[in-house]
Amino acid sequence: MSHRINLEEIDADGAVREAAGAVAGDTRLDFLKKAGIAGGTLVSGGAVISALAPSAVAATHRGRPPKSFGKGDYGILNYALTLEYLEAAFYNGATAANLSLSPQAAAFLKVVTRDENAHVSFLKSALGRKAISAPKFDFKGANTNAETFMKTSQVLENTGVHAYLGQVTNIENVKYVKAAGSILTVEARHASVIGLLNEPGGAAITPNGPFDTPLTAAEVLKAVKETGFIEG
Repeated sequence: MSHRINLEEIDADGAVREAAGAVAGDTRLDFLKKAGIAGGTLVSGGAVISALAPSAVAATHRGRPPKSFGKGDYGILNYALTLEYLEAAFYNGATAANLSLSPQAAAFLKVVTRDENAHVSFLKSALGRKAISAPKFDFKGANTNAETFMKTSQVLENTGVHAYLGQVTNIENVKYVKAAGSILTVEARHASVIGLLNEPGGAAITPNGPFDTPLTAAEVLKAVKETGFIEG
């Protein structure tokens, strides 16, 4: 049973507020889709996220990212880097906003901001010249209001878990497998903490139960695109 949280209207058009009403379990991708304001082309360096047309989705292999991200492991790392850019920018903005948070939530924000920026640095270093550039972001107030920040954080962290889980078996280089696995476990720790802070009863600690669900790159990127958080 999903748990709905009623939020007061915060953003002008109500899109983020409405979407934040459902963040537990299988509603995470719905949140991302509902939070979208308009489509538009998403370009992150050489990776054109708007390439997720039906033909591009059909061309993916075992849920791999579109070829626009690069070949083989480099494509997967650039896909991960795009998600980490988004998370790091979201938390950097929340930190700069000096939100009024509980001591536990403030501790979460401090740690997760450090971790997501470290993930960006690691992936950029691993990719070298093949690393895509960071896109521009507009979080539409989702990281400058404490209540919406908490709900959106839960969505982003759980989506990160599903995204890494969906790619870890596609990676060929063993050292990258180890790195992805290491990041995956940290994202899961983040997701569990923010889940517990949002829902003290504990249902959101493991929203899918004892086993998490891997998501394809197409599923994740389509949902992220529809948020409108990435401008280009």
